[in-house]
Amino acid sequence: MIDWEQIDTVLLDMDGTLLDLHFDNYFWQEYLPRYWGEVHSQDIETAKNTIMPRLKAMEGQLSWYCLDYWSRELDINILEIKNGIIDLITVRPTALEFLQSLDAIGKRPVMVTNAHQDLIELKLQRTGIGRYFDDIVCSHDLGVAKEELEFWSLLDQKSPYSGESTLLIDDNLHVLRTAREYGIGHLYSIARPDSRAPERDTQEFVPITDFSELLPETIS
Repeated sequence: MIDWEQIDTVLLDMDGTLLDLHFDNYFWQEYLPRYWGEVHSQDIETAKNTIMPRLKAMEGQLSWYCLDYWSRELDINILEIKNGIIDLITVRPTALEFLQSLDAIGKRPVMVTNAHQDLIELKLQRTGIGRYFDDIVCSHDLGVAKEELEFWSLLDQKSPYSGESTLLIDDNLHVLRTAREYGIGHLYSIARPDSRAPERDTQEFVPITDFSELLPETIS
């Protein structure tokens, strides 16, 4: 359980934390290669062998998360294609209850995400979770990914927070380690970001299997 008396600000990732990562994993690993392969008269395995190494090479960099970058690189409209499977965009179990509880106990929720601005808009329209946040900060607006130490400094300038009284929940272990280096004091990770995949090892970070585990006693 979190000692909520020590927390003022709650930083929350979007994909894999509040939203099921299955949408994104399925899109990049299956749907996009199949679509791109059909355009280029390739079977899905050949398409994967072409696309996946290019994706892997950019992992963790801001371009890896940029729809405009991949639209140019692959010569297709990524956002338009994503719209074809928007039914897969879903909120993780009890995430809404958790967000509602933050308002009830007077904590300041801020979304911090590497997702591209257009994708954020699509997902907020689909899920309605945007109304629960005091601020939504996109790494593309700051010009640096959350994996970089500079992000957390720029975030502090845009949406000030005190590291020792801030809770960050994220499924990306690299991001959590960078945030810890910057001085964020309370760090939790999602054990199963993709509902169709097995739980994973969150290593040195406390795992969350369900947001109900974090609900303040006055709420739960």
